[in-house]
Amino acid sequence: MGRYIGPVCKLCRREGDKLFLKGERCYNKCPVDKPTGILPPGQHGKKRMKTTEYGKRLREKQKTKRIAGLLERQFYGYFDKARHLPGQTGENLLRLLEIRLDNVVRRLGFAPSMSLARQLVSHGHILVNGKRVNVPSFLVKVGDTISLSDKLKGNLRLQRSIANQVRRSIPTWLELDESVAGPLGRAKDLPVDLKETKVQGRIRLEPPRDEFSYKVNDQYIVELYSK
Repeated sequence: MGRYIGPVCKLCRREGDKLFLKGERCYNKCPVDKPTGILPPGQHGKKRMKTTEYGKRLREKQKTKRIAGLLERQFYGYFDKARHLPGQTGENLLRLLEIRLDNVVRRLGFAPSMSLARQLVSHGHILVNGKRVNVPSFLVKVGDTISLSDKLKGNLRLQRSIANQVRRSIPTWLELDESVAGPLGRAKDLPVDLKETKVQGRIRLEPPRDEFSYKVNDQYIVELYSK
């Protein structure tokens, strides 16, 4: 089965939760926030059936896959790797997804959504320790420096994304250079001139569980794959 290219809001409705797949729209004009609540997909919102125990576990896996933008084979590959690492398999799985380069790019604010972050990486606009990396699944480590190519430093959409992320707060395990965070966080008008500034961030430490992007029950995923 190929990658999903339909309306992403439909995926949030299917999972009954906000997956933040559409960037800034998810914070400002998200249909999920309407007073009517989250309706299932379909013109009139088909009535939800009672969920079985298997269904609950499947939905947690699907939700995690959709946030990460992965296909089943890719996702299972991370699970297989996670269960061979010391510690809890579920937590290992979510941490592996968290330190993917495309996710780190998004969490630093260099892109408003996972899909755009993946595109930036694939097109060679992201550097790790000064070297161009075009593999979204690249796993970063503590001490790595992630930077945006000079070509995109003045891009209005990306500057707005960084400014919004600074105002919402950068995760504690990441650090955005103050020479970037300061001007963009305080700016009333964008874009800001960053010609003499490196737009970069750093991995300070391993991501703590309470700051994972994936607010899911990882034990359900482990149980689903363990059957």
